[in-house]
Amino acid sequence: MDLELDGTVVVVTGGSRGIGLAVTRTFLAEGARVVVASRTRSPELEELAGPDLVHVAVDLTDPDAPGTAVTTAVDRFGGLDVLVNNAGGPPPGARLPRFGFLAVDDEGWRAMLDFNLLSAVRAVRAALPVLIAGGGGAVVNVSTGNARSPGTANADYAAAKAGLSVLTKALSEEYAPQGVRVNTVSPGPVRTPWWTDAGGAADVLAAALETDRDRVLDSVAAEVMQLSTGRLVEPQEVADAVVLLASPRSGSTTGADWAVDGGFLKQV
Repeated sequence: MDLELDGTVVVVTGGSRGIGLAVTRTFLAEGARVVVASRTRSPELEELAGPDLVHVAVDLTDPDAPGTAVTTAVDRFGGLDVLVNNAGGPPPGARLPRFGFLAVDDEGWRAMLDFNLLSAVRAVRAALPVLIAGGGGAVVNVSTGNARSPGTANADYAAAKAGLSVLTKALSEEYAPQGVRVNTVSPGPVRTPWWTDAGGAADVLAAALETDRDRVLDSVAAEVMQLSTGRLVEPQEVADAVVLLASPRSGSTTGADWAVDGGFLKQV
């Protein structure tokens, strides 16, 4: 299926690893031109280097960072058609999962909200005038299934992402008449560096459950989170949903929340 994205200009936040890297790779394969905003340029992103890819080295907790990414898209490629707010997860210096509400102090809450919610707010604020001036476009926000089905761990993360999901719905109502569609993709646990890096979620969960990290990645995490598929989600599976929502082929989809979660969400 032709997604009609050839020549489209896209900004992807947090696009150097994990889901964001898969999103970036997929847009490039569809003929889009992509600006990636992230603190570092990973070796995997380097492999995608070419005239249609620009990396902006910014810390997305910096209030000016999203605006820099949007300005770069306009300066290098002449406009903006799609914004993907993918940056999120543990803020710099934090490790997830964290068990129990009292494990997080005010500074931890501020950092979580800043990275997972306010960075997206600032990116949308920077992008909307450009999208509207260009006749419309799409915003896709990457949330989480925990926003709709929180548990006893990571209450701060779930609350920040729930805010992002609510923001998506509000923006979709306000800006659809001006041609800007806004949607959410809500993954379950995804096999990304958040899980696989040394000291990441797999190691934390392995220590808590007195097992080993390989078993966590291969089966235990899926069992604990009651994933119907019995496995973690792959980044490409999330990327495919993001890119489809960004495509003109999804022209009547706005305000939606697509779960790509291996069956994590059980409610109707």
